[in-house]
Amino acid sequence: MRFGPVPIAEAEGGILAHRLIAGDLVLDKGDRLDRARLARLAEQGIEKVVVALLEPGDVGEDEAAARLAALLSGPGIRADPAFTGRVNLFATASGVLEVDAARVDRLNAIDERVTLATLPRFAAVRAEEMIATVKIIPFAVPETVLAECLRVAAEAPLLRLRPYRAKGVRLVQTVLPGLAEKVLDKTVKVTEARIRAVGGTLLSESRCAHAIDTLAEEIRRQKRAGFDILLVVGASAITDRRDVLPAAIEAAGGRIEQFGMPVDPGNLLLLAELEGRPVVGLPGCARSPKLNGFDWVLERLAADLPVRASDLRAMGVGGLLMEIPSRPQPRAERPRAPGPMRLAAIVLAAGRSSRMGEVNKLLAPLEGEPMVRYAVEAALSAGLAEVVVVTGHMRERVEAALADLPVRFVYNPRYAEGLSSSLKAGVSALSREVDGAFVILADMPRIRAEHLRALARAFDPGAGRGIVVPVHGGRHGNPVLWGRAFFATFEALEGDTGARHLIDQYPEAVAEVEMPDAAVLLDVDTPQALLALTGESG
Repeated sequence: MRFGPVPIAEAEGGILAHRLIAGDLVLDKGDRLDRARLARLAEQGIEKVVVALLEPGDVGEDEAAARLAALLSGPGIRADPAFTGRVNLFATASGVLEVDAARVDRLNAIDERVTLATLPRFAAVRAEEMIATVKIIPFAVPETVLAECLRVAAEAPLLRLRPYRAKGVRLVQTVLPGLAEKVLDKTVKVTEARIRAVGGTLLSESRCAHAIDTLAEEIRRQKRAGFDILLVVGASAITDRRDVLPAAIEAAGGRIEQFGMPVDPGNLLLLAELEGRPVVGLPGCARSPKLNGFDWVLERLAADLPVRASDLRAMGVGGLLMEIPSRPQPRAERPRAPGPMRLAAIVLAAGRSSRMGEVNKLLAPLEGEPMVRYAVEAALSAGLAEVVVVTGHMRERVEAALADLPVRFVYNPRYAEGLSSSLKAGVSALSREVDGAFVILADMPRIRAEHLRALARAFDPGAGRGIVVPVHGGRHGNPVLWGRAFFATFEALEGDTGARHLIDQYPEAVAEVEMPDAAVLLDVDTPQALLALTGESG
């Protein structure tokens, strides 16, 4: 292939290398130059153009890409038509993508002009998701180069989609005193969602005591009922091959394949088999919907891909997954200094009080003081390391109402976007030494320092209590105390929802503190609520 500037007289049939504007004529990169176009370029005084001219033995980019993509297509994989030397390949069903990585590397090493990019090996894909792309870099490649690439691609499938099969899954959870029922219920919901995502069905869920004999009998019962996959979640993490879960599986007639995997989170996964069917002891992180090593195992099992000890041991490269902030002793930005926890408060006082009409509820008088002062004074009385007040609507008046108090103000210019923007502004203003922060709504005037102290006493991220929630009458209230490990998760929040839904995402990190009164449930959103409160005060 010739490439470069050539005289107009020699450019017929050439492929334009760059966009060209000549008078009212606009030609795009890749356009073919015929006599009519060349004549018009000559009329505009253009003497040379930069083109690619195919020579004998060259294969055009689209044809080359299409021929290579045809060898990559197959059951579960379709190719789009070639365009600008590119063919995208898509999955036609949900499943797991197998990639012959060594041969993909061989193909890409043949010539820089021919490239193949794929998703990672064993990627979980959905129907119509792009899984690979062929790209011919220049406008053409020599037939000899293409032939060598086709030879490598034809040796065996480079890509293979393993579709999910409908699996019947049973779940067993062990129980110890103090394990909250809602944690078990949340585990069922999270697990069922995972199973549905890979085309399976949760046939049943059962619970038994965290004891070898009891669990072994429950596993035998599940074996009689029948399953394709059995999942076991322990009330306590597995710490050894002789611990309760592996011992019970062996007592029920099973065999331990592997304990532990080089995937984090997910290190403490247990892989076993019972009469040829997989049994998986789940790590504690599987109670969360966040990606962990169990997801990789379940996806392969659902796609009828073998999972043996050697497969688990090969998961280390790429096995460092996203941080799970709810884990005890999470990887931290800094080592924590010894001593008492340093706790802060973020008081959210930026809202527009839209349900109050023209009145800013935070400035409404209550027992002779603007309402906003009560939440702030409660935070100060609790002896916290710092108190940050986020302002927005009527900023000057709100700050003036608190001017005599030792707090730090942070203005949120995006307050109209909702609660999440104020929460992020408050977190960004905290000092690096803070271990956790109360998120306090400024329209909760009955919150007292005693409420905050009770929550602080329950706070222990190292013991898995990194989110502390007040409860009254079976209902969650405010404020919530959040460990520093969760601050980064606030960045993804949008709108007026705040961080409340994160409590459901990390049930294993939640500690509930029963409160003796309903102050943690009382916020003032309407004129009626304010009237009731002032009437109560009077």
